[in-house]
Amino acid sequence: MKYLGIDFGTKRIGLSVSDESGKLAFPHSVIANDKKLFEILEKVISEEEVSKIILGESKDFEGKPNSIMVEINKFVEDFKKVFSIPIIFEPEFLTSAQAEKNQNKALNRGILSRKKKEGTKNEMLDASAATIILQSFLDRTK
Repeated sequence: MKYLGIDFGTKRIGLSVSDESGKLAFPHSVIANDKKLFEILEKVISEEEVSKIILGESKDFEGKPNSIMVEINKFVEDFKKVFSIPIIFEPEFLTSAQAEKNQNKALNRGILSRKKKEGTKNEMLDASAATIILQSFLDRTK
């Protein structure tokens, strides 16, 4: 069973996929949150043979849904109109910050090229956050 992890954002959406055994998560891509979103998701779901979606559930420091959850819930409603794949929420508290911290460690160790980091946020940061969300789910459920 393969899973697709999603780090939802109003501008960009990070994607990650699991291996076929459902034990490890890997960054996949970052896609624009625009009118082609479901077309691209359909392609990824088909090509990767995804059977479940793991979607980051965004809450504040008090554990209450934050402002992005309104957009996430709308995304889920629209997703269910197009796809019949189950969606499972996974807490995503500070995953983007954790992904950036991991990226900075890789940069400092020379694992990540400085060219990718200079000037703007690394384009795969959102996919890294999706990977953290998905791996958290996999670790918790396996």
